[in-house]
Amino acid sequence: MRMDRIDSGLKAVTERTTRERIVETADRLFYERGFAHTSFADIAAPIGLSRGNFYYHFKTKDEILDAVIEQRLANTGRMLAQWADGDDDPAARIRSFIDMLIANRAKIMAHGCPVGTLCNELAKLDHFAHPRAGEVFTLFRDWLAREFARLGRTADADTLAMQLLVQSQGVATLASAFRDETFVRGEVARMHAWLDAQDRPIPAA
Repeated sequence: MRMDRIDSGLKAVTERTTRERIVETADRLFYERGFAHTSFADIAAPIGLSRGNFYYHFKTKDEILDAVIEQRLANTGRMLAQWADGDDDPAARIRSFIDMLIANRAKIMAHGCPVGTLCNELAKLDHFAHPRAGEVFTLFRDWLAREFARLGRTADADTLAMQLLVQSQGVATLASAFRDETFVRGEVARMHAWLDAQDRPIPAA
């Protein structure tokens, strides 16, 4: 194999890795600080990138935001696929969604829901990426609706999916406000009880 091809391959891997590190760092900072309050320098500093190397990968913060949203969509899609593969019981799959509030409680109490906070901020900024950021919620909504349909609730599957999204977002918002783990655990228990009550087909009229 020619050395120039090896060098080219190594360069491509390095560039891809650097780009991934930028996106991962930006994703974390957009969540913790907010999109508007995160600068190029904030993102570059933990990675140790010079301004020139940074602009080689991204010319604007909007380009980084687009990459962050794309990564969130991809990660959410993979997570939903794993839940679908992990259990044949649709109720158990739905519980995986509910239990995210427990698994991520420390981050949620500190910063809120990463999807909700970004959507809210972009809406206030009237940013063109707001609809795209909201597609993460659409992924959850569509997935939950399919699981409720499998549970026998075909007629009101989307309504139940939206109700569960509303409940989870309410818990995340108040968890960030009160930073009370007991509250989070109690609300998650109530969401499980709510799901138990939905785990039956609607009787035919």
